[in-house]
Amino acid sequence: MTVTLAEIRETPLSVDEVLASVSSPRAGGVCLFVGTVRDHDGPDRAPGTDEGAREGADEGSDRTVAALDYSAHPQATEAARALADRLAGDGRAVRLAVVHRVGHLEVGDIAVVVGVSAEHRAEAFEVCRELIDEFKATIPIWKHQRFADGADEWVGLP
Repeated sequence: MTVTLAEIRETPLSVDEVLASVSSPRAGGVCLFVGTVRDHDGPDRAPGTDEGAREGADEGSDRTVAALDYSAHPQATEAARALADRLAGDGRAVRLAVVHRVGHLEVGDIAVVVGVSAEHRAEAFEVCRELIDEFKATIPIWKHQRFADGADEWVGLP
């Protein structure tokens, strides 16, 4: 069980790099998650999550996003590595990778790529979901959204 990538970068991310890093002859399944900057921020969120929720946001609000900037704590990379190592340690995955971008991103840019290979597809899906969900919930990365109307807001501050 190997963590092949656990990084925070200022440069554009490559899905191909993550896929290559988790590929293995032992793996019968590879699961990738690619998170991109979307053109809006509003109440639509995945069932059972608070993804997209903002403290004090109007329930019906839907705002056009122009761009965003990600900032990370200096120890974010170490925290990402520790998370990936912990998930790799349970033996369900063959290889894991997670890479998140910081700096200025435009709509459509890739913000995060997660890859997991496992002997079977069920484990690849499960670990991939756990990795991205725990990463977003625990790694100290903050998003500064800039809206088309000129307003802005920080998301994920402690």
